[in-house]
Amino acid sequence: MPELPEVEVVRRGLAEHVVGRVVESVAITHPRSVRRHLEGAADLAGRLTGLKVESAERRGKFLWLTFDDHEVALVVHLGMSGQMLVQPADAPLQKHAHIRATLGDGTQLRFVDQRTFGGWALAPLVEVDGTLLPEPVAHIARDPLDPRFEVDAVIAAIRGKQSEIKRVLLDQGVVSGIGNIYADESLWRAKINGGRPASGLSRPAVRGLLDAVGSVMGAALAAGGTSFDALYVNVNGQSGYFERSLAVYGRENEPCGRCGAPITRERFMNRSSYTCPRCQPKPRRA
Repeated sequence: MPELPEVEVVRRGLAEHVVGRVVESVAITHPRSVRRHLEGAADLAGRLTGLKVESAERRGKFLWLTFDDHEVALVVHLGMSGQMLVQPADAPLQKHAHIRATLGDGTQLRFVDQRTFGGWALAPLVEVDGTLLPEPVAHIARDPLDPRFEVDAVIAAIRGKQSEIKRVLLDQGVVSGIGNIYADESLWRAKINGGRPASGLSRPAVRGLLDAVGSVMGAALAAGGTSFDALYVNVNGQSGYFERSLAVYGRENEPCGRCGAPITRERFMNRSSYTCPRCQPKPRRA
């Protein structure tokens, strides 16, 4: 699923091509794509029509648009295959284009979702810590690229957890935006095994890990994100290429770029964890 860098790439594209446009009409052709909007497809389409897009926002892996009515946000769930494409209204229609919002400049914002795990939903805005957030996003912590990210507070929160450090990194209520790929990459950079208890890490170790998270995400963002297939693309339909720079994720049995030891893969929370057994030794059993 898209993580912070991929969602930020999409957000920037929406900020460039959609902000300032008026929604002229909305066509919804698949009910699953609006299943989170409990009032239904007709309500979502009717309430969006006539609104002017004011901003494209993100917190962690969550994306939304705000409008000139300042009352609601359009929360976009990308799921596993959701794409937000900005195209001419007469461009050939994608097979899985389930939502089409025609904008005042003649372009369309299309939500294309092959697996239909994603979707759109309108949500009220609420104030949290001086920031307006859609209600479903109100519980999500700030991410390392947020200017108001409080490093010391996050270090304390992480060290207060008894769980494995990788599990804590994936907890969007502690620090947001990190998924399986960038957790593995950050842990490798920090030379920390994801199975180590978070409470057993020193403050300098956690600070170094958060620095690694920031550097990994910055590099991925510069590369347009990570694309393993054609499902993740930006608003122009282009794939990211950070996959070429991954140090451990998906590199089972390949040599570690730092020490040469073969990368290992283990099961973790119904996913896979990739580590270097030499650079990231497992914690000793008590």
